Order: sequence, then structure tokens, then C-alpha cells
Amino acid sequence: MAENSKSVLLPVVAAAVFAGLGRMVFQKVKADRLVRESRVVGPLDEKTRQWISDVVRTPRQ
Repeated sequence: MAENSKSVLLPVVAAAVFAGLGRMVFQKVKADRLVRESRVVGPLDEKTRQWISDVVRTPRQ
């Protein structure tokens, strides 16, 4: 009887791995959609933000 028993651990681990991968894919798609909608190329550091702010606020002559 013992040789006929199936392990439950492998399907549970496989389901957890696939669920984690699926969650990562959905987060990536959501992040890409937000980046596309906001038209931001990438994360900006403080120096770049300040430069953009100065350029936008400086009146043109």
C-alpha cells in the first residue's frame, strides 16, 4: 500500500511556483502600462528632476 501513495508536495510546490510567476508577469504588465501612459522613460534621480524643473520654469526670451 505504501508504494501506491502519491506525494502531494510536488504539485503544491509547482502550483506555488506558477502562481508566483503569474503574479510577477501581471505586475510587469501593469508597470509597463503605467510607464507607457505616463510617458516617463525611466526612474529619475533628484538631480534630473531639478534640471527638468529649472528648464520648465525658466522663462524664454
